[in-house]
Amino acid sequence: MQTTDTVLMIEPIAFGYNAETAENNYFQVDQKSADVQSKALAEFNIFAEKLRSKGINVITIKDTLDPHTPDSIFPNNWVSFHKDGKVVLYPMFASNRRVERREDIIETIKEQGFEVSEIDDWSLPEIQGHFLEGTGSMIFDHDNKLAYGSVSLRLDEKLFREFCDKYGFTPIVFHSFQTVGSERLPIYHTNVMMCVADKFVVICLDCIDNELERSKVIETIKNSGKEIIEISEEQMQQFAGNMLQVQNKDGEKFLVMSQTAYQSLNQDQVSAIEKYCEIIYSDLNTIEVNGGGSARCMLAEVFLPKK
Repeated sequence: MQTTDTVLMIEPIAFGYNAETAENNYFQVDQKSADVQSKALAEFNIFAEKLRSKGINVITIKDTLDPHTPDSIFPNNWVSFHKDGKVVLYPMFASNRRVERREDIIETIKEQGFEVSEIDDWSLPEIQGHFLEGTGSMIFDHDNKLAYGSVSLRLDEKLFREFCDKYGFTPIVFHSFQTVGSERLPIYHTNVMMCVADKFVVICLDCIDNELERSKVIETIKNSGKEIIEISEEQMQQFAGNMLQVQNKDGEKFLVMSQTAYQSLNQDQVSAIEKYCEIIYSDLNTIEVNGGGSARCMLAEVFLPKK
């Protein structure tokens, strides 16, 4: 199943610009504003409420002040919850993000009526400088058992292939870039340039500079039976690739994105998406500017079996 009706969100308590992640996340800007946390919290609460109002099950867990984790609002990088009951923990690039991995969060999910059969800890390679940042770096097509991964500091190709081998996914490996100043630099996470839904894929093909790799990605998507909805690099910079399809308890599907992303889309793109599902969007400007992540990054999908 491609979509879930349950997502985990981590409520920020000391959200802010993270200089460690900004090394290779070119979306981040330090606003140096005193009220970043209060604005981010307001955006978070409105976003969570919008999802709940559509019948989506949102589990919110508060961050802790100690240790300080400015990026904890983006849990999908350190954990994923699978339909066979496995919970996977991932190796993280920034040392101050590694402390986001909290056992009590997994316990809370279990208390909400979900079964956990095993915790599969992949975090050890981070000590040697090898990273695989969850569903930020890997985009799963669950129905076709495909995993798309754009190689960067935060997606180690060897680790990615090992993960796919263990979990039964076919790895689709490529390189994607964005223009920063006068340079073409690697995009830090695959999920800012593509989103795989049940019947369509939103993707910035212009970011895949290598023609052979681009052709392979296009061919794979087409063979999987999904429509390609293409976005420009400029739209990708507005987080138009950072979307997630979810469903509610009645099985109705929605594509979740930020207001910034939604406003960057043209009418043809909106219509192409709305053929398949309703769009939910919310203002996440403070979170996007300071954190360099958007709607998709804030949602960790829970596919675990219910008790």
